[in-house]
Amino acid sequence: MIKKEIVLDIVKDLKNAYPDAKCSLDFETPFQMMIAVMLSAQCTDERVNLTTPALFAKYPTAKEMAKAPLEDLETLIHACGFYKNKAKNMKLASQKILNDFNGKVPETMEELITIPGVGRKSANVVMLEAFGKPQGIAVDTHAKRLSNRIGFSKQIEPEKIEQDLLKQIPKEYYKDVNHILIWHGRNTCTARAPKCDNCPISKNCAKNL
Repeated sequence: MIKKEIVLDIVKDLKNAYPDAKCSLDFETPFQMMIAVMLSAQCTDERVNLTTPALFAKYPTAKEMAKAPLEDLETLIHACGFYKNKAKNMKLASQKILNDFNGKVPETMEELITIPGVGRKSANVVMLEAFGKPQGIAVDTHAKRLSNRIGFSKQIEPEKIEQDLLKQIPKEYYKDVNHILIWHGRNTCTARAPKCDNCPISKNCAKNL
């Protein structure tokens, strides 16, 4: 892995390059944030944002979604892919929140990861975006690719990559890192044909060290 001081330089350079970086998912409540994150698995945020208005208009809270016919949920989220499994988890998650957490999305990582369909990555996003309490770094496909390319981690599993990131990045930067890695992955360090000539961190990238 690259040196910790270089990691901080990279984070600061990315923060300067993407000053407007933020979550791209639309939501109004912690519950809607959680559902949107669940839908975003293997799906673009743009598609999720096109899907959730009709879904939340009909089932805005855990109470309504817990009672929703599974077939109706499947129809409403069909465009997001893997709709059968996602619909099942959405319904189970709603029932769990209703029965175990008085209808409110819990505000701790430990409780969030007990909810069906909510893994550590999703829980990290919910803690940051819904509650403003970043507990870690969500390792999605962009964060995974960048961490390996840049030299943050040689690990493959998201949980292990996150642990490497947490060892190198101070907690005050967690919020920024969650956003700037995604934006850099979408705009510059793409999966295919990364734009290395226009990269704001090329001088510190492992490829060039």
